[in-house]
Amino acid sequence: MENKNENKINIELSEEKASGIYSNLAIITHSTTEFVCDFVQMMPGMPKAKVQSRVIMTPENAKRLLRALQDNVQKFEANFGPIKEDGRNLPPINFGPATEA
Repeated sequence: MENKNENKINIELSEEKASGIYSNLAIITHSTTEFVCDFVQMMPGMPKAKVQSRVIMTPENAKRLLRALQDNVQKFEANFGPIKEDGRNLPPINFGPATEA
């Protein structure tokens, strides 16, 4: 019984965080020691977009996130069918090397 409790993590989610933040663009950059994920909200017809949240993580945790996202997309598609990508290009972003998701 002790082993079961050792593996549990108590995660707290405040009401403020539970409502979430909407993002329709993620910009990911990295250095040798960390990955930086900026979650942006772009509005149609607006020339500016605002970073809503920034998450900084180690390369190991970035890889864990990648695996978790892949697993969840597979499960989603198994239940609801393929996610269609519209193939639209994102607007140019001019602040250094980044990968867009």
